[in-house]
Amino acid sequence: MTIEERAELAVETFAAGKGNCTQSVLCAWEDKIPVNHDTLMKLGAGYGAGMGCMQATCGALIGAVMAAGSVTDGKGTPRTARSILTSFQEKSGATICKDLKGVETGKALCPCAQCVRNAVLAAGEMLGE
Repeated sequence: MTIEERAELAVETFAAGKGNCTQSVLCAWEDKIPVNHDTLMKLGAGYGAGMGCMQATCGALIGAVMAAGSVTDGKGTPRTARSILTSFQEKSGATICKDLKGVETGKALCPCAQCVRNAVLAAGEMLGE
């Protein structure tokens, strides 16, 4: 599966309401994560809308870093995570959910579906997909 196909799958999952932002990104990498779909969805359940719905770190970004941990088999994951975060920030304008949504400014930097796409693309760049 190409990185564009992964990104499209994630956006479709999110748009159809079949997963929050984190779950949607994880679903894009499901073939690389050694757990079944139900478990994957449970693992990502608490991170949508910025962990615990507190609009902190973007849930899509969290999903990308979680996927990276599996794809890298935990080797060099902190370095990969930092690269994913940097790439995501360049694409989206921020890494914090409330900033991305424009909660305090009234001007969204990046819609949630685009954050889902950007997270998959950032992960794909760092993971050589």
